[in-house]
Amino acid sequence: MKENLPLRICVIGAGTRFLGGISYYTLHLVNALASSYIVSAILMRQLLPTRLYPGHRRVGSITTKLAYDPRARIFDGINWYWLPSMLRALLFLRHERPDVVTLQWWSATVLHSYLLLALAARLLHARVVIEFHEVLDPGEAKLPLVSTYVRLLAPLLLRLAHGYVVHSEHDRKLLAHAYRLGQRPVSLIGHGPYASYTASTTPQPEQISPTDSASSCNLLFFGLIRPYKGLEDLIRAFDALPASEIEGYRLTVVGETWEGCTQPAALIEQSPYRQRITFVNRYVADDEVAQYFAGADAVILPYRRASSSGALHIAMSCGLPVVVTRVGGLVEAVAEYEGAIVVPPGDAEALRDALRKVAQLRGRRYRDPHSWDRTVDGYMALIEEL
Repeated sequence: MKENLPLRICVIGAGTRFLGGISYYTLHLVNALASSYIVSAILMRQLLPTRLYPGHRRVGSITTKLAYDPRARIFDGINWYWLPSMLRALLFLRHERPDVVTLQWWSATVLHSYLLLALAARLLHARVVIEFHEVLDPGEAKLPLVSTYVRLLAPLLLRLAHGYVVHSEHDRKLLAHAYRLGQRPVSLIGHGPYASYTASTTPQPEQISPTDSASSCNLLFFGLIRPYKGLEDLIRAFDALPASEIEGYRLTVVGETWEGCTQPAALIEQSPYRQRITFVNRYVADDEVAQYFAGADAVILPYRRASSSGALHIAMSCGLPVVVTRVGGLVEAVAEYEGAIVVPPGDAEALRDALRKVAQLRGRRYRDPHSWDRTVDGYMALIEEL
């Protein structure tokens, strides 16, 4: 490390062309670190051939209004096929001369690029940290070639790292089970809030029933519709509410379908309460995200597995009551959040009872215990240890 000089950190993560949860996390992390360090970022621009991406129809067409801190220097970015983008990225890295490089890991599509960047960082005498959002994406884990590719090459990347970051004790155990970490430190640093969606705004018109908007509890499911998200369980739980009670509820489902997960859409169409369900089956832009959360009375996330959830952190930033399942890192994420109801995964009956309970919390708002200051403090402690 350079004595008596400000610490320099380079964050390597997702760009906004393939806009998703890690794009937002990378941006928020860079901006949080920029308040304490000299920060730069190298972004993954073209993750893979567009036609192979589950949300290929909207690649590049949806952008975020969030912006990087002007104090941070940004290289946007690297294409999966490298030329000439990787050469420019390496020149950028050499120019920045970071003391610490932190790589945001979430997808096998970036593995080959991360290997080269981590090696270059080591040659520049930087400390390398890998921050895990997933040990392996659930969709990629189902693909034999991809999972074999990761199993063979990921250990090489991990050996180039000086330390690791996870968001939960659950992920720490998964990581230790999957790889030999040796004596390198594994730091548990919580996910920061997404407070940019909490500004006062008007709910989307289609969420509001003209006859019962004042009395109905609007339940929101938000996020990609994938097999592990358990949306089917939520629809079955909603259908299980008796007709004598259903006037007190509405369900809003907002999300883009991935991995051929069409059963939720079929269940919505077959629901006896179809007229009380709003289904927005696409990826929505920032303004719409804020509007859907503004119109929600509670957020329901019936995941069957999860390491973390961006939708959960938006909900907590908004102070909304939430129902989450007892899986992965979700229980740890809501441990200090007073507005959380936790249920077993895959249990439609327990979920139905939770819908009744959360309806009683309608109108209440809760303090979000998470902050990016805590994230920066966690990184500071890890960097000092390294």
